Amino acid sequence: MKRKIAVVTTSRADYSLLYWPLRDLASHPDVDLKIVALGPHLSPEFGCTVQEIENDGFQVGARIECLISSDSDVGMAKTIGVATMSLADCFGQMRPDLVVLPADRYEMLAPASVALALRIPVAHIEGGEISEGAIDDAVRNALTKLSHVHLTSTESARARVIAMGEEDWRVHRTGAAALDHLRRSPLLSREQLETRLTIDLSQPTALVTYHPTTIARDTTREADAMFSAIQSMPGQLLCCYPNADAGSRGLIERVESCVRQRGDGKVIVNLDPIVYWSLLQYVDLLVGNSSSGIIEAASFALPVVNVGIRQRGRERGRNVLDAEPTAASILDRIRTARSTEFRRSLEGMENLYGDGRASERIVALLASVPLGEELLTKRARALEAGA
Repeated sequence: MKRKIAVVTTSRADYSLLYWPLRDLASHPDVDLKIVALGPHLSPEFGCTVQEIENDGFQVGARIECLISSDSDVGMAKTIGVATMSLADCFGQMRPDLVVLPADRYEMLAPASVALALRIPVAHIEGGEISEGAIDDAVRNALTKLSHVHLTSTESARARVIAMGEEDWRVHRTGAAALDHLRRSPLLSREQLETRLTIDLSQPTALVTYHPTTIARDTTREADAMFSAIQSMPGQLLCCYPNADAGSRGLIERVESCVRQRGDGKVIVNLDPIVYWSLLQYVDLLVGNSSSGIIEAASFALPVVNVGIRQRGRERGRNVLDAEPTAASILDRIRTARSTEFRRSLEGMENLYGDGRASERIVALLASVPLGEELLTKRARALEAGA
């Protein structure tokens, strides 16, 4: 019998990293793939990106309406509750053999909790990483302890998961699946991008991706510095919408106002993975606090100005320049990033997050890992003497 594998996706961000694992799972002869889409995927405000999944030829097995449209931390907490209630019915009926959860979005606490109660093993992608300036960090670690198979991006991340008490045989370094786009996806040319996005990439262009700092009580406390800096920086801006977190609506208003006042940029609600990756080839700079600036951008040796605390602690390549959340610091790093000397220093750099073959490793493990009590029963690691 085929093993039924349910993969949960909430937004454009995790669908980007799941695309090639989904493609390979869908074509695997021993796998019955069930895609579960929830949260921002179903929200018109955030582009109703579930349609992108279907346009890519995938069948969505379940749609879970759960996003509370309140732009507050209470709304985030209630979203987890609504998702939990709905997923209990979904997984109770579907009864997958394995649930796959990516990364660190807060909504992922819901499927992990439901799977625990229903005794369904969980495979977690991208555990063991660090992002101290977001609640994602705690979510990621919670998912690690609720999961039974761990598919990490780097060797350091694998070691960190094992240090949390997970048995060695459960933890596998596969690389970051998002990087498979570089090797396997047909990226767009400059001319195709310019036509599709109605922009001129012959002039210096900065891609701006900035999200709420969810560990802070005021999740937009660093935004004044960010927007003050990009308001005055040279070159045109191409700005993406933030994640659907508390404070996102305020950031959307700031982004749209900034581009409107400058008159030389564009705001895009959603960029599908291929378009986003293609842009990384042709923009001259990425500014913001997105993990894409640390994980994906390195494959293009693209200079990145990483602002504030959101990604603090995450492993990074030499293309990343960290800026304090002040306009002066951000502008200083932008000047460095755009310098000829700095760009030359990035020649030949490799991406520590992988080689673009993560999906085949992930799918091979998901299709072959032993199921049942052997997988569900986690054994504590022995304490060292004196611990």
